[in-house]
Amino acid sequence: MVQGTGMGSAAPGPFEARIAEKLRAALEPEVVQVVDESSMHGASRGAGSHLRVLVVASTFAGVPLVQRHRKVNDALSEEFAAGLHALTIGAHTPDEWEARGRKAMETPPCRGGSGHG
Repeated sequence: MVQGTGMGSAAPGPFEARIAEKLRAALEPEVVQVVDESSMHGASRGAGSHLRVLVVASTFAGVPLVQRHRKVNDALSEEFAAGLHALTIGAHTPDEWEARGRKAMETPPCRGGSGHG
């Protein structure tokens, strides 16, 4: 997991760090959190097939949620081309983040088509 300002001190893996850097470069967020959840979906940790990202950015002010998600997806377009299969996105303004009590979303257990979840 990669975490941004005020989010803890978990040591990121190289994959998560690369994703976080791409999000920082594209969106200039105040907070970035990247979690590789591939192991929850039948792949090994670090596989990069399933990610959860949190992006808190002032640039999201006045931007509809679907457009925020498109901005995140656009920033990670190379990862989708390279095998990123699923992306869970939390995209908030700093005020929305504070109103949420600085809590990121939880990912429910996988119930996908593999029959393992």
